Amino acid sequence: MIDHFGINCTDFTKASEFYDTVLGVLGYSRQMDFGVAIGYGSEGKPDFWIADASAGDAGGPNREIHVAFHAADTDAVQAFYDAAVKLGAESLHAPRLWPEYHPGYFGAFVRDPDGNNVEAVFHGAAAQ
Repeated sequence: MIDHFGINCTDFTKASEFYDTVLGVLGYSRQMDFGVAIGYGSEGKPDFWIADASAGDAGGPNREIHVAFHAADTDAVQAFYDAAVKLGAESLHAPRLWPEYHPGYFGAFVRDPDGNNVEAVFHGAAAQ
């Protein structure tokens, strides 16, 4: 069900040092690092992300979280997106390939009624 999730951090340097250490003792490490966002996990798959809240518009007392739900295929990602938008959700990113994450990453992002960034993702999409 949950593919990955992320939180926004007000002190990104301190948070990255914290998660490098506490997740390290559990056997997890940085799998991806974009400078303003770090994905932790193992075997090349980041399951937990931290992001610099000052690098975007996610700061403030009610910082959004990011949750990505695993989808069975690209049609399921599209159905998720269509259903969310029909319910009035703000579209953050329409369904598309995200090769900057990895080949085959197909995802769509919407904002839920409480302002959180919610995604559906399929990892086996063919290049278009």
